Amino acid sequence: MTEKEIKDEIIEETNETIETTEEIKDQLSCDEEIGKLKIEVEDWKNSYLRKQAEFQNFTKRKEKEFEDLKAFASEKVIVKVLDIIDNLERAISASAETKDFDSLVKGVELTLSQMKGTVASEGVEAIITERSAFDPHLHMAVAVEDSSEHENDEIMSEFQKGYKMKGKVIRPAMVKVCKK
Repeated sequence: MTEKEIKDEIIEETNETIETTEEIKDQLSCDEEIGKLKIEVEDWKNSYLRKQAEFQNFTKRKEKEFEDLKAFASEKVIVKVLDIIDNLERAISASAETKDFDSLVKGVELTLSQMKGTVASEGVEAIITERSAFDPHLHMAVAVEDSSEHENDEIMSEFQKGYKMKGKVIRPAMVKVCKK
């Protein structure tokens, strides 16, 4: 073998060694990168699981708060109604002692006025039916009758008052409607 061939062979072996070394370096870099990515994925997974658990706890807490709110939402109104019940009991007791029917009626009228004031303070208002047109959103027709004194679909009489609370119908008025 000539010196040139030996040099070429050495260069070729050196190049192969360099290539192998670079491949090993690349493989090590890839393995390191994969390891880093695995750690990062594990961190993200743990973070996700923590956030999911926090959200479940938040949801349970809000559901409990909502249930408590529903359970005690009427407390303020009930306390007002209890005052009215007390007044009715006083009126009955006083009229039983005095046997005065007029004072009983006056006491009941005052209590009714107090009750109307209480529901009005909560945003409750009566639905007007007198001489108005039938509206199925506000009224429930329980009877119909032909009448020359009323227009078609005009309310003739009211059997039970209807009420709205803050604009929402909570009980439609039961009415008799004129149908021609």
